[in-house]
Amino acid sequence: MSGLLPPPSPTPHRCFRLTLSGAVSVYIFIVIWFTIAQNVPNTLWTDETLNAMIFIGFLGVWRYGWWLTNLVRSLLFGRIYYPIMRQHADLIWERGWRPEHVHFLMTTYHERPATTYHYLDSIVRELQREGLSGTLWIGFGAEEDFNVIEKWRERHRGEMPLNIVMVKQNQPGKRMAIGVILRALSRHGVGRDDVAFLMDGDAIMAAGALQKTLSIFGAYPEITALTTDEEAVVFGPKWVQNWLYMRFAQRRMWMQSHALSKRVLTLTGRMSAYRAEAVVARDFIRNVEADTLSHWLWGNFRFLSGDDKSTWYTLLKKGAAMTYVPDAMVYTIEHIEGWGLRRMRDNLLRWSGNMLRNGSRAIVLGPRVVPPFIWWCLVDQRISIWTVLAGFTSAMSIILFVDGRFLITYLLWISLTRFMLSLILFAFSDRIRISYPFLLYCNQLLSAILKVYIMFRLPKQRWTNRKAQKGGEDVMASPFRRAMAAYINVLYVAAMCFVVFLVTGILDWPEAYQLL
Repeated sequence: MSGLLPPPSPTPHRCFRLTLSGAVSVYIFIVIWFTIAQNVPNTLWTDETLNAMIFIGFLGVWRYGWWLTNLVRSLLFGRIYYPIMRQHADLIWERGWRPEHVHFLMTTYHERPATTYHYLDSIVRELQREGLSGTLWIGFGAEEDFNVIEKWRERHRGEMPLNIVMVKQNQPGKRMAIGVILRALSRHGVGRDDVAFLMDGDAIMAAGALQKTLSIFGAYPEITALTTDEEAVVFGPKWVQNWLYMRFAQRRMWMQSHALSKRVLTLTGRMSAYRAEAVVARDFIRNVEADTLSHWLWGNFRFLSGDDKSTWYTLLKKGAAMTYVPDAMVYTIEHIEGWGLRRMRDNLLRWSGNMLRNGSRAIVLGPRVVPPFIWWCLVDQRISIWTVLAGFTSAMSIILFVDGRFLITYLLWISLTRFMLSLILFAFSDRIRISYPFLLYCNQLLSAILKVYIMFRLPKQRWTNRKAQKGGEDVMASPFRRAMAAYINVLYVAAMCFVVFLVTGILDWPEAYQLL
């Protein structure tokens, strides 16, 4: 497996390379698009489709304007603000600032041995590179994980600047695994300048990542936590790898835009760094172990996954500054079996549920606690669900009830607009991948559908990565509550469809309105 993993020194995402194959694929895409556009009936501006196109165009201007806003902010952070931060951080590092101690907090559960070895090797390599020593706190739930780590430790005994403390969790779940090592760290005690990395067992630090992150804490005492760049290495279908490439390209743009407000929307669970004093706080530990949400329909229920959202929310409500470090990379290893469609669905359900559960309570904090731009980003996450579905519904209504030929027009519109958005994403990738426009639209539509479903069933949780754990079953067992959730779900979707049908002219406006 080692030969299949990424090299120690990754190519930074901003080092875009225009390859011949990439240029040719763009040329072929444009030629095919214009060929089809010139040889299909014009259903764009007919009397029957005019209202629908105006409505879709309005939604497009709104959504693409939001993309443009975040692109500009991202460029400001990446080209102006962060280079100044990096220069200052490097200067502090060169002058000799170092943290008192570095703590790595790792959780592992039935991880592949080769992945665990690469994880451990990357930490030792980074410590040796910077001349530092550290402590690795490992929360494990299976004896086989313990044996793998012990085997690695015996092989490297006496030659590594790393002390390993292993703590077996006494209750199931990743949250409890994090909780037991946080409590162990709390009992051990931390120094004022100690830094703690919360990491998954399948995250591999790239060369230089340790120095890039630690130096930020030395240069900016007000920053409490940060997250880094991320890339996925997929052992499975090629399209899943491209889908994750596309998602991480989006992530880079959004993260840089958000970091301009000294906040991010998540402290990624694969690897994020904190001032150690923050992670041993009682409320921080308790929220990781047993975070709960109070809902008018479902009552109080506990979170299963989304520990990174809980850590983020705990610091967000305290007004803690957070940032994004774009030149520090962590690789994450994904093993996908079969076609990958089920894994995609399960991941989107889990991510969407975590976003909705935590976003709602973060919005309640208001723009006085949360920076106004970040607060609006949280609001927009919920609005965008309905704008995607409204655009799709308006197009389908024309296709089904007015003119079936509009399907070609809509596909041309989708391919053109997503291609234009992909031109932005290409710049945040290492090269052009012509699959981005199609993956982007499928990701947007499927995410919106799943979010509408989970929005009314927030306790429903399932995590395939942890032996298919399920959450919220006790709350979801009530037939009345399930029926009420289904009723409200249908009501919201029906209301959206009714408005879309009125705007697009499928339904006539009531006579009382026409008389006004």
